[in-house]
Amino acid sequence: MTLKNTLPIVILLIITLSNSFAFPTTKEKPVRIGIIGLEHDHVNWILGRKDQGDIEIVGIVEPNNALAERYSKRYGFSMKMVYNTIEEMLDKAKPEAVTAFNNIYGHLEVVEKCAPRGIHVMVEKPLAVSVEHAKKMQELALKHKIMLLTNYETTWYGSNHYIYDLAVEKDKLGPIRKIVVHDGHEGPKEIGVSNEFFEWLTDPELNGAGALNDFGCYGANLATWLMEGKRPLSVMAVTQQIKPDIYPKVDDEATIVLTYPEAQIIIQASWNWPFSRKDIEVYGKTGYAIAENGTDMKIRLDGEKNFTQVKAPSRNTPNNDPFALLSHLVRNGYNLPANDLTSLENNMMVVEILEAAKESARTGKDVILKK
Repeated sequence: MTLKNTLPIVILLIITLSNSFAFPTTKEKPVRIGIIGLEHDHVNWILGRKDQGDIEIVGIVEPNNALAERYSKRYGFSMKMVYNTIEEMLDKAKPEAVTAFNNIYGHLEVVEKCAPRGIHVMVEKPLAVSVEHAKKMQELALKHKIMLLTNYETTWYGSNHYIYDLAVEKDKLGPIRKIVVHDGHEGPKEIGVSNEFFEWLTDPELNGAGALNDFGCYGANLATWLMEGKRPLSVMAVTQQIKPDIYPKVDDEATIVLTYPEAQIIIQASWNWPFSRKDIEVYGKTGYAIAENGTDMKIRLDGEKNFTQVKAPSRNTPNNDPFALLSHLVRNGYNLPANDLTSLENNMMVVEILEAAKESARTGKDVILKK
C-alpha cells in the first residue's frame, strides 16, 4: 500500500482519536466546589457522585468532627479539606461555588458569607425557612450578582419535563384546571435518616416546619413552574401531628390548597405514606398527564378513549444533574429562564406559599396573597 493510499486512513484515525479523547488544552477546568454542612443526608448525592470532570470538591465545612470523620471514611476524602467555619473554608479552599447541605435556617448565613465574595450558591430545598430570610438572601444575590439556586430531586425527573412540554409548551392538555402533587415517605425516623439530619429536620426553627416544609416545597415548586410563575390568589392548609410521640414539635401531615382564577392545586405532603412517593397529576380542560415517578407516566389526550402508558426520556447533560448544571452555569454564564425550577424567582414564590400555608394552618383561615 502506498503512502497516498494510506493517508485517508491516517486522517480518519486522527479524527476518530480526537473524538474519543478530551485533550487537556481544550477541556474546561472543573468548577471548584465547597460543601457547607454534612448534616443533610442529601449530601450523599454529591459525595457519592461519579467523577465526571466537571466539578472538584475543594473544601468542606463541618464543625462536627465525628460526623466529618464518618463521611471521610465512607467516601475517602482527606480530613485536611474539612474546616470548622465558612470563612476559613472560603479563605483557604477558594471555591467558585458552594453547595449548602446544612439546616434550612442556616441557608441565610451561607449567602451572607458567600455573596460578598462573588461565590455562587446552590442550596437544598427549600430556599429558606421564611420570607424574611428569603428576601435577605435575594437582596444579597442581586447586589453581588451571584447565582442562588435551589435543588430538588424532582427537578431532574424526565417525567416532569415531559408534562411541562405537553401542558405548557405544546398546550396538549388544554388550560390547566387541577394539579395534585403527592410527596413524602413513612417518616424520617421510620426510613432511618441520620441522627444529625433528624435533629434539625424535626425542629420548627431550623427546618421552618415539619412535613409541610420538607415535602410541601416540592409541590409548590412544580406548581409555580407549571402555572408559569403566576401568583396564587389564596392558600389554605391543614396540618396534623399524627405521630406526636415521634414528632412532638412539628407537623407530620400537611395538605395545601392553592387557588388560581381558573385552577386549583392540591399539595399533599406527608411523613405518613405507606411508602416513599414523588408523583404528580396534571389535569387540563381536554386531557391529563400523570407522572408516577421519574419515568413512568399515564397520558390521555382529547379524543382518546383510554390513557397511554409512556416512559419519559431521561434528560441530557447538564440538565440531568444539579452539579452538572451548576458547573455549566458557572462556566458559561447564568442563563436560566426566570421561572426555572432551580431559579431564585420560582423559589421566592415557593417560600411565600409555604409561609402562607403555615399561617393558614395556624389560624384555620385562607390566606390571600398580596399582588
